[in-house]
Amino acid sequence: MRGTLGPMTPHDHAREIAQSAGKLLLGLRETARAEGYEQAELRKLGDRGSNELILDALARSYPDDAVLSEEAPDDAVRLSARRVWIVDPLDGTREFGEGRADWAVHVALWEDGEIVAATVALPALDVAYSTGHPLPDVPLHTGPVRIAVSRTRPPAVAEELARRLDGVLVPMGSAGAKAMAVLRGDADVYAHSGGQYEWDSAAPVGVARAAGLHTSRVDGSPLVYNNADPYLPDLLVCRAELAEPVLAALTAGGV
Repeated sequence: MRGTLGPMTPHDHAREIAQSAGKLLLGLRETARAEGYEQAELRKLGDRGSNELILDALARSYPDDAVLSEEAPDDAVRLSARRVWIVDPLDGTREFGEGRADWAVHVALWEDGEIVAATVALPALDVAYSTGHPLPDVPLHTGPVRIAVSRTRPPAVAEELARRLDGVLVPMGSAGAKAMAVLRGDADVYAHSGGQYEWDSAAPVGVARAAGLHTSRVDGSPLVYNNADPYLPDLLVCRAELAEPVLAALTAGGV
């Protein structure tokens, strides 16, 4: 219970769990620095520790709900469940291990076909963006279109989009960090093709939608979650005002 505020909602739980996992991860990183852990060991500890915290918290608060986590074996029971928590305990493991800030914790609730609650925590920035809580209202950027792109593996789709829109690429780490850069106004578009799964985008999409951003596949089709195969390779998150020109650019010539 939350005292006079009443019982916690799934929005509150998603936020609280993601923030708790973020605190654990920051603590692990400080310990690693003090004790001289190798990056590979830190990344492994981070993935495992955050996953255990999130699964334990969900089991206590929602014992009847199913879970799809990047760091846990998939359980087919989720395919017949009404409610499924889709989580990425550490999105941007490379950035976390390198001591950077552009990594995230994703916690999302899928119910009856939709993402209904979500949080993307950026622990190194001490911020969490959540459905059911106030989100930034950022004015449209008036300069060249800024496209958030992977700093290590920029997809061809983003490079071609930048060329067609006369935009600029803004390299950064995790999927959650890139989607939230659009929400904060540090980027205008996040377009990705190839190499993602449902846990990479479920929470960012839930938060982005709550903030009024456009979300879809890169061909404009809907993002569908809790599939038997969780591979969901492409994603578009952008300012609603830019959705039409961005989709036109993406679909022209089969980008």
